[in-house]
Amino acid sequence: MRVQNTHHNVKPTLAPARHASPERHVAAARHGSPERPVAGARHGSLVSHAAPTSQTSTGRPLGNFSQVTALMPSFYIKPNDTVSLYRACMDNRDVILRALKENASNSETQDFLGFASFLGELGPHPFIPALLGVVSVQSPLLIVMEELRHKDLLGFLWKCREDNTGHDMTEKRIFTMAGQVASALDYLHSQGCIHRNIGARNVLVGGDMAAKLWGLGSAYQRKQANYTGVAEDMELKKWQAPEVLARRTATNSSDVWSFGILLYEMVTLGDPPFAHIMLTELLQYLQRGKTVKRPTNCSNTLYSIMKSCCHWTPQERPSVTELIRILNVGEKSANGSTVLRVPEPLNIEKYRRETGYGEAFNYAVL
Repeated sequence: MRVQNTHHNVKPTLAPARHASPERHVAAARHGSPERPVAGARHGSLVSHAAPTSQTSTGRPLGNFSQVTALMPSFYIKPNDTVSLYRACMDNRDVILRALKENASNSETQDFLGFASFLGELGPHPFIPALLGVVSVQSPLLIVMEELRHKDLLGFLWKCREDNTGHDMTEKRIFTMAGQVASALDYLHSQGCIHRNIGARNVLVGGDMAAKLWGLGSAYQRKQANYTGVAEDMELKKWQAPEVLARRTATNSSDVWSFGILLYEMVTLGDPPFAHIMLTELLQYLQRGKTVKRPTNCSNTLYSIMKSCCHWTPQERPSVTELIRILNVGEKSANGSTVLRVPEPLNIEKYRRETGYGEAFNYAVL
C-alpha cells in the first residue's frame, strides 16, 4: 500500500468497491508529505461481521493495518448498516477505521466518499480529530482517523462519577476543555459550517485530556444539495436552541446555545439537560423564560457563561469569539484542585428517557 499525498480540496477517487486487490491507495490528509510506503504497518485482519463481539481478528486481511479489532456496539456506538468501526494500528499509531461494508449501494458509497471529501476540505485543526487518510481506490473503502484514548466525553464524564478510576474533572479542566471545543467551533463557523449537534457525546477526549469536537455527520448532510432531512434524526432535541425547536433557521448562535448545554453536561458529570421536562413541553417551558437550572456544584462564573449561551434571543448570546475570550479569562481563576463529584449513580434507562435518546439515531463517531 502506498500513501499518496493529496490537497484538502481534492476529492477521493471512486473505484470499484466490490473487488479486493493487492494494490490499495491511501489518500493522506496532510500537506507536504511525499509519497512513501506505510511504515511499521503489517497485514491485519478484519473481524468477522457474523461475530461482531469477538475481539479476535478472524476475517480477511484489511490492507496493511495491524492489530485490527472491531469497536463493540455500546450505548455510544450504535450498529450501522453501511459502516463498520474498527481500532487498528498504522505507522505505529493507534487509529480508528470507518470501513464501508461490502453490500453498500452506489449512493451509500458516494455518501461515504463525500463525507471523506468534506473532512478533507475542512482541513486540520488541533481540536478536531485528525483525518489521517482515505482508502478510496479498492475495497474496503476506509476513512482513517486518529484514535482518542478516552473516547467520547459523555462516557468520560460518567467514569468521573466513579471513585478510584483515575478520571477526575475540576472546574479548571471544564474551562480548558470548553475553550478547546469553542476553538474548534469557531473554526467550523469560519468554514461556513453550523454543527447543530454539539453535546458531550460528540466531543472526543485524548490521552492528554485535550477535547476535540466531532459528530460532523449532521453538518455534512445539511451541506448537501440533495439534503432530505436525514440529519434531523442525528440531533437530540434537548440540546437544540429554541429557534431550532420552532423549526426556524439555525445560525451560529444556535450552536452557542448547544454549547451552553454542553457546559451543563460537564459540570454535572453527564446529567441530562431539562431532565424533568417532556420533549413536547420543552419549547413552551423555554418560552416562559425558563432556562437550564444551576447545578449544585457550579460556580457563579461558570453558570453565568452557561446562562448567557442559553439566552432566548440569539442576538443576546455571545459570539464564539467572545466565548473563547471569556473562557480563557475564567480558566485563569478557576478551581483546579477540587474534584467534582456527583453522588447519584448513573441509570442508563432513566438517562435515555430524560434525553429522548431513543428518538434519534445518534452515533458517537469515534
